[in-house]
Parts: sequence; C-alpha cells; structure tokens
Amino acid sequence: MIVIIDYGLGNLGSIKNMLRKIGYNSEISSETKIVDQASKIILPGVGSFDTGMSKLNDLGLVPLLNKKVNDEKTPVLGICLGAQLMCQSSEEGELNGLGWFDAKVLAFKGRFDSGKELPVPNMGWLDVAVKKENVLIGNLPLNPRFYFVHSYFMASNQTEDILLSSNYSFDYTSALHKENIYGVQFHPEKSHKYGFQLLKNFAEI
Repeated sequence: MIVIIDYGLGNLGSIKNMLRKIGYNSEISSETKIVDQASKIILPGVGSFDTGMSKLNDLGLVPLLNKKVNDEKTPVLGICLGAQLMCQSSEEGELNGLGWFDAKVLAFKGRFDSGKELPVPNMGWLDVAVKKENVLIGNLPLNPRFYFVHSYFMASNQTEDILLSSNYSFDYTSALHKENIYGVQFHPEKSHKYGFQLLKNFAEI
C-alpha cells in the first residue's frame, strides 16, 4: 500500500489522482497505524521548513517515519518541501530536519551568479540533467523537464547522492537518492508525462 503522508501541506489529491491513473491505489493519511502498514511512502509538501517539521512532530510521525525508512528500508519519495525535510537543516528555519540525507537546504537569494539575478521563487518548467542512473528516472521521455516552485534548494555533502541537477542561474541539485530514499525538488504531479513516468517508476520499485 502506498501511503501519502497528510500533515496539512501539499497537493495530496493531485498525487493520489495521478497514482490512480497509473493503476495504483493509495491512502492519504496521518494515522500512525496506516503509515505503519505502508509498503511505500510519499512525503509531499508546500510551505516553510519549520512549519513542516513542526506538523510532523506534532502528529508524532517522526519516530515512525524513521523506523519505516531507516530500519525497515521502506521506499520513500519526498516531493518539494517533503524532499527538503529529508535534509539535515534549512536556512529557512531553525528546526532540525529528518536528516536522511547529508545535505542542507539553502536560499537562492544572494547566491545567483553575478549579472544573472533571477526571480525568487523559481517557478516554472526546467530541464534536468541526469547525474547517475537509477530506477526512479528510468524510461523518462526524451529531454526530461519538470515543474518547479521553490525559493530554497538542496545542497548535498555527498556527491554520490545527487540524482538530478537543474540550472537556475547556477547548477543546483534537483533530486537526491540514497538507498530506499528519494527526494525531488520539483512537482511530478504537475509535470505531465515526465511526472507520470517518475511516479510510475516509484510505484513499481
């Protein structure tokens, strides 16, 4: 059973609908007994880092998620804020993240190359460059591109964890992977055929 974590943030219905089109049922839930039964987990999210971590903590989900992901090796996909929460910390807030990736979340603002200042948030379609082969990005249509909406980006200390990169004045990490853990900065549920294939790949892991 695929469980989409409901902690009050994210396009939960859109993800569920796309999974249904692929042929997979999913459950939107924050109940620990439901999450504990998950064979795969999707952690979506739109909003601020501290708000996301506070909601996960308030729901008592952090210990269970750590058990499922770190101990049971349940495949998990983080989307946008959900991916950022998988990192150690963020410049956007003061709370610790889940720490599944050795990475920090940084602000675009103040980091653009000289003469290449761009609007923040980064909003719209961007190409992605594949940094390593992985089942999550198998069989993607040619010239893959995804839909982004974000003001912060993931910066990994482990180059082997970088799955995809994109360019927004400079190259930055747009997807991370380590073992059973996947985090994508973009929104596959808004990315048409590219997102459809990515979610299909995840569902079939």
